[in-house]
Amino acid sequence: MTFFIGTYENKLDKKGRVSVPAPFRAMLAESAFKGVVIFPSYRADALEACSQEFLRELHQSLSGSLDLFSEEQDDLATSILAESHPLQIDQDGRIVLPPDLLEHAGLTDRVAFVGMGDLFQIWHPDRLAEKKKEARERARAKKLTLPLRKGRTSGPEEQQS
Repeated sequence: MTFFIGTYENKLDKKGRVSVPAPFRAMLAESAFKGVVIFPSYRADALEACSQEFLRELHQSLSGSLDLFSEEQDDLATSILAESHPLQIDQDGRIVLPPDLLEHAGLTDRVAFVGMGDLFQIWHPDRLAEKKKEARERARAKKLTLPLRKGRTSGPEEQQS
């Protein structure tokens, strides 16, 4: 199962080619489709990227939780599925971002890849810096916490009993 973490910055050339970070490529290599699916984020001036298997999970969630032909289902299907681009990763580890994706995210010469667990995002590095700052401020202001799920594996000190 893919699990994307970390932030990586790479150069974008004039043809829209950018190298996908090696750790992300390694995780995508587990997929039947040897590439990545990318779509414009409907919540930010960024791109969302995932394996084809995770896109299928998104589709199943969409189909299972919203009524077919409802406005909400149509909006999300249009925003995610209709806007998705399956992109092959070339032998040099690069993808070619289509012009509509470059424009949506304001990408020109640099790209930041941001691991978000099951998917990753692609940002203009300057916009990402603002986003990270705002996210930390909101989390701090709301005093967000996260309970650990049951079934968590024990650490080394707990295994020595």
